[in-house]
Amino acid sequence: MTVSKETTIGTLMAEAPTVAPILMEIGMHCLGCPSAQAETIQEAAMVHGIDADLLVEKINAAINA
Repeated sequence: MTVSKETTIGTLMAEAPTVAPILMEIGMHCLGCPSAQAETIQEAAMVHGIDADLLVEKINAAINA
């Protein structure tokens, strides 16, 4: 799986649940919320004040490790 800024949190959690700690450590504690499931990584990063490009890089690195 390769993640992009357009990947939804729901898809990410379904296909790569091992990256949940990365999201939790930056303050995304509502990974299971219905509204979060449809949110893209870019939208979630914006809400949490995180650079979406850096977050995507970190997630992809963890998935490919």
